[in-house]
Amino acid sequence: MDVDTNLSKRQSEPSSLPNLEPRKLTDPKAMRAVAHPVRIALLEVLGTEGPLTATEAGEHIGESPTTCSFHLRQLAKYGFIEEVAGVPGRKRPWRLVHTGLSFSDVSDDPETRLAATALNRVLHAFYLDRLKEGLALRRDTPTEWQQATGASEYLLYVTVDELHALDEQMRNLVKPFVERIGNPKKRPRGAAPIEVLFFAYPRPPHRTH
Repeated sequence: MDVDTNLSKRQSEPSSLPNLEPRKLTDPKAMRAVAHPVRIALLEVLGTEGPLTATEAGEHIGESPTTCSFHLRQLAKYGFIEEVAGVPGRKRPWRLVHTGLSFSDVSDDPETRLAATALNRVLHAFYLDRLKEGLALRRDTPTEWQQATGASEYLLYVTVDELHALDEQMRNLVKPFVERIGNPKKRPRGAAPIEVLFFAYPRPPHRTH
């Protein structure tokens, strides 16, 4: 199963919308370049807030402009972001090139496999920490949102082909919502940014601790 991340949740203006197709990462150097919590946070905030300068991004993620400037330049070096052209003055806002990432840790190349594994670790830690935070925040949301959100767990006995088919069905289910990322006009009244995580893994042995 490839790893797909949708690092952009909404854009303020459709004109600033990056490519809706996620960037497919195959270069281990690019995987290593993005495998950093600050860089993941920067990609996300550029998606949620639109083009930002290093100073503006730092205010959102709690990092200094100097730190953000360094990491933004590294992201640009590997093609994840680009400077917004035609901005007057000394401001240097950056924008996303793609709305997300797609990569796989299944490879015959050891370097690619190691880089993808490292990126997986960073992303899993990033999203699982936020999952805990989001579930805690859920208690303060209106009742109808509490009833619609939460967690589900399923144990499935499936073949490899069936699991591939299920993965494809999940992707197709969320595709119609992707166009709402950059176009507020396509969001129905009452729509809110909701993060959905899909994991499929071999079930470990039973443990009590």
